[in-house]
Order: sequence, then structure tokens, then C-alpha cells
Amino acid sequence: MRRPPGPRRWIRARARRHHRGIHSLRAKLTLVNVCVLTLGIVAATAVSLMGMRHYLLDRVDTELIGSRTALQRTGFTQKEIETISAIGELGAQFSESGAGGLPRSDTIMVAVDAKREPISFAGIAPTDRQRELAAAVGDPGKPADSAEPRDVSVGGDPYRTVSTRLGDGTVVVLATDTGSVHSSLKKALKLDLAFGTVLLALLALLTMLGAQHRLRPLEDMVETASAIAEGDLTRRVPAGRDPVTEIEQLRNALNSMLHQVESAFETREHSAAQLRRFVADASHELRTPLSAIRGYLQLYDKGMLREPAERTRALARMTAEADRMGRLVEELLTLARLDQQPQLRVSAVDLSRLVRDAADDLRAQQPQRPVAVAAEGAMIVRGDESGLRQVVGNLLANVRAHTPAHAPVRVELERADGDGHGPGAVLLRVADEGPGMAREDADRIFDRFFRAGGEGSGPAGSGLGMAIVQAVVASHGGEVTIRTAPGEGLAVTVALPAAARTAQAEAVS
Repeated sequence: MRRPPGPRRWIRARARRHHRGIHSLRAKLTLVNVCVLTLGIVAATAVSLMGMRHYLLDRVDTELIGSRTALQRTGFTQKEIETISAIGELGAQFSESGAGGLPRSDTIMVAVDAKREPISFAGIAPTDRQRELAAAVGDPGKPADSAEPRDVSVGGDPYRTVSTRLGDGTVVVLATDTGSVHSSLKKALKLDLAFGTVLLALLALLTMLGAQHRLRPLEDMVETASAIAEGDLTRRVPAGRDPVTEIEQLRNALNSMLHQVESAFETREHSAAQLRRFVADASHELRTPLSAIRGYLQLYDKGMLREPAERTRALARMTAEADRMGRLVEELLTLARLDQQPQLRVSAVDLSRLVRDAADDLRAQQPQRPVAVAAEGAMIVRGDESGLRQVVGNLLANVRAHTPAHAPVRVELERADGDGHGPGAVLLRVADEGPGMAREDADRIFDRFFRAGGEGSGPAGSGLGMAIVQAVVASHGGEVTIRTAPGEGLAVTVALPAAARTAQAEAVS
């Protein structure tokens, strides 16, 4: 469940978002989309206006060219046109020619002489508008020779104009007002601009909303990272309602990384706690023999050991404490080397021979203890012989130290048959009928410097024996398991990988 942000965090977040402004990813995506759409609208508007202008002007040009063709086909001269009594007869001539009829009402027609001055046409004197047209055309002979109309401005109004020559060489100029065309183009442009503006605004709004929705997982990642930086290592990036493939992959990768970071942090904390406990326990274990030796030396220095028997006893005690301290240091060095995963001197080792030797040592130390050994024949494993000998010795030393001297012990060797271990694995089991252990003690049996109370006749030990057993077995690729309960004794099972057939043959030969 997401923790709601406090007022200060909310204010800081809003300030950061306001400061980002145009530099945010949402703003950049919106700007890019708006720019692309703007270019598209401008291009589409330009193309449509050009097409519309071409279409409308083409219609005007068609009518002008039709009127010019009608005049050319009549073959009339200026004098002949003036002798015609009625414009209707002239219109009839146009109709009979089949070339398009009279010009439109918005068309201006003016005749000019060789001096480019407007003259009367069909008995009608030129008007001011016709004079302006003649002045705007300039040299009417050039458009008369050209087949394409051209643009002119008459009194500030746009016109399309063409010219033609009559039979006597008189030039007649025809011009059609194109103001309606330009007006239509302006209206279309305004409409396109208004529609484009609305479309751009709508696109910007939709892009901002869409980007905010799509980029919400990224904001969740930022919030998660901030929470983790503040110490909450359990935070994870929540899944989105509509996940995007790339963002979902990033979320899964980030959550996996956060899980690894949390695991690494917990492992480091656990290792640091173990190291502190180890240093404290080692200091305590070393302080005890050192204190004893220091005490006896102080007694000797002050002359309080007057009798030879007292001095002999003090010397024996100091020697015993020194030996104990030496064993403790050696065991600590052994564990340190095993923690560094040293290169083992691997060879074919007959584990049954090591078991029988360790059982003989136990019988010599405690003749009254019943010791049963089930290790007949050769049982070959690949491993370091000194390390495996230490494993068997520590297991039996643990029995000697924590069980009564009369408690029976049984040592067995057998091959595993698909009971959760690898094929052909060798199982070493040491089971005693001592007082057993409580569950909370059994869970800590492999902890360093851990010792459980017992009734054994031997020394209590340093609490490193079972830790060394587990470390040596782990370095051989095996595992150690225990089975115990109060009053039911303790059974320790060591599973070791079996040796290859070639190694067994070498050991037997």
C-alpha cells in the first residue's frame, strides 16, 4: 500500500515539477507532437489552398479564353462591329460561332489603338474602369500573342486578363474580376487556421493527459527510490493498471534489483552481527585462559606459592590453559581458512578407515562407553583426508563432551539410495543415546562458540567443533543434518558426494 506523502514532501514534489517545466518528459513529448501536427496542418493547408486557387482560376481562365476565341472566330473588324446596329446581333454572331458566347457581367472588355489608348467599342465610349484596365495592361500586344492569361491589378482589385486582335489589328482586352476567388481563399485559410488551432489545443491536452498516465510508473519508480533512500528497503514499484511492455520490463528489472539490494543489505547486516558476536565470543573465550594464567603468575610473583606441590599444580594449570588457548586459536584459524574457500588437497579417501580409527580413539579415551561401528568394506569419497578426519573426530569429540560416559554411540556408513541425496552419495551417521537437545539449542548447534549443557565427563569444549564440521563438509560439496529431541539423543548425518569409479579403483589397488 502506498504511503501518502506528508505536506513537506508534497510541497517539494510540486516545486520540483514546477521547476522542471518545459524540461519535463511530458512537456517535451507534448511539444514534439504539437510541432509535428503544426507542420502537418501547415502543409495540408498550403496544398489545399493551392489546389483550390488553381481550380478556381482555371475556371476563370477557361471562360476568358472562350470569350477570346469567340471574338477571334467572328473575324470582325472594329468598323464592322461599329456598323452592327444591336448588341443582340453581335451576340447572335457569338452564338453562331459556337465559341462560348458573351463575356460575363464581371468581365471588362476594352479596345485599344496602336498608341495603347482606349477607344470606343461597338459604339460605346470607354469608361473609367476600362481606361484603368488599359493602363494596367500596359502593352496589350504581348498578352495578345500569349495563350495564357495573366494577373493584373485594376484600381486595387485583382483581375485575370487576356487579349486578342481583331481583323483590322485592333487589340481587345478581356479581364475578369478574381476578387471572389481571393475572398474564398481567405475564408478557407481562416477556417483552416481556426480548425488547426482547436486541433492543436486538443492534441496538446490529450498528449499531456496521456503522457501523465503513461509516465505514472516512472513517477512511482522515483517515489520508490526516494523511499528506499530514506531507509524503507521493503518498498517496491507497484504494477500499473495498463502496463506498457517496456515500462513493465523496467519495473520488473528494478524490483528484482531492489530485491537483490535488500537481500544484500540483510546479508551484510547479518554478517556484521555475526562478526560482532564472533569477536565478543572469541574475546570472552581467550580472556578466560589469559585471566587464569595471569592469576597464577601473580601468585608466583608475590611468593604465595611456597610449596613445591602448589607450584607444580599452578604450572600444570597454566600449561592446560595455554593448551586450551592454543586449540582455540587453531580452530579459529581453521574456520578462517574454510571461510576463504581454500584449494583442498583432494584425493581418494577411504572413509570407513577414518571411522574405525576415530572409534578406536574413543574407546581408548572412554573404555566404559559402548561404541558400535557399522563400516564394513571400503567406502571411497573424493576429499581432503585431514579435513574429513577432523569431521569424524569432532563428531565423536562432541559425543564425548556432551553425553554421559556410559551412553552408547553408534557410527554408521552407507550409500544413499535416492533419499534426497545425489546418486551414490556416502552417508556418515553418528548417533548417541545421550540427553539430546531442545529445539532452540538444535537450531544453533552450528553457530560458533555455541555450547549446550551436558553431563559428559570430558571438557565442555570451545563451541567451534560443529561449526568446523559444517564448514569442512560444505567445502566438499556435502551437507550436515541433525535429528534430536530432549531425552532421545542426538543423531548427526553427514552426506558426502561419492568418488568416481576410477578413484575407487585407485584406492582399492
